[in-house]
Amino acid sequence: MATAGKSNSTSRSRAKPPPATPEAYIASQPTAAQSHLRQLRAAIKQAAPKAEERISYGIVGYFYPTRLVYFGGAANHVALYPAGDAKGLERYRYGASTLRFPLDEPLPLARIKALVKARVKERDAAGAKGSRAAAGARRSASAR
Repeated sequence: MATAGKSNSTSRSRAKPPPATPEAYIASQPTAAQSHLRQLRAAIKQAAPKAEERISYGIVGYFYPTRLVYFGGAANHVALYPAGDAKGLERYRYGASTLRFPLDEPLPLARIKALVKARVKERDAAGAKGSRAAAGARRSASAR
């Protein structure tokens, strides 16, 4: 029978808080993945220089102005999500929108940059449509 105020948990470990910065996230990953993660980070920053970089869902995310892409590390691969339309990267597809890049192969950086640039272009087009619609709504409201 449990005693009031005492935990019944037998686990001695506690969940670690997520790293506070992208640099800390990369440093916390397996040593073998760190080089790929740094390359992936540089490619994303080059393809989306205006995107905001931050930790989200415990991994590194880029927002322009909303979710653009995330990346994460593992023992045998690094992953990029959400991948979207991954032309030329189909062999790395895992599931609906994840790309997994094995650590024993070089990253296809040109393809990754093209994917990120395409996502930025989608966001820019969506933003332009949204701002045109908002401007039209303001005009019609002021005409009343």
